[in-house]
Amino acid sequence: MKLAEALQERADLNRKIEQLQDRLSNNVLVQEGEQTAEDPEKLKDELDSAILRLAALIAQINQTNCTTIVEGRTLTALIARKDALSLKIRLYKEIASTASQTTYRARNTEIKIKSTISVADWQAEIDQMSKELRLLDNQLQQSNCNTDLIE
Repeated sequence: MKLAEALQERADLNRKIEQLQDRLSNNVLVQEGEQTAEDPEKLKDELDSAILRLAALIAQINQTNCTTIVEGRTLTALIARKDALSLKIRLYKEIASTASQTTYRARNTEIKIKSTISVADWQAEIDQMSKELRLLDNQLQQSNCNTDLIE
C-alpha cells in the first residue's frame, strides 16, 4: 500500500468513527417499550474495530514518515515545516490586513491611523512563503504517492 492510500484510509476511518459515534448516541436511549433503530452493541463493536485499525494505521504512517528521506529531510520534518509555514502565513496575513486599515471612526470624527509596518513588504514575504508552501505541498504529495507504507 502506498502512503497516499494509507492517508486516505485514515481520513475515511476518522469520518467513519465520527459517524459511528453519532449513530451510537442516537441509539443508546429509547423510550420504554420501544426498540432502537440499530443495536448499540454491534455499533460499539464496529467502533472498536475502526479505532483499532486507525491506531495501527497511524503507527504505520508515523513510522513511514519518520524513516522516509526526501532531499535530505524526513517526511516528518517536511510536514512540520509545512505546518509551521501555514501558521506563519495565516498570522502574517492577519497582521497585514490589520495594518492595511488606516482610518477608524470614533464618535463621528475621523482619526487618521498610520501603519507601523510596510504592508507591501509583508505581502511580498507572504507571497514568497505561499510559493514555498505550494512547492513543499507538491513535494509531499508526490512523496506520498511514491512511498510504500511500512507495515
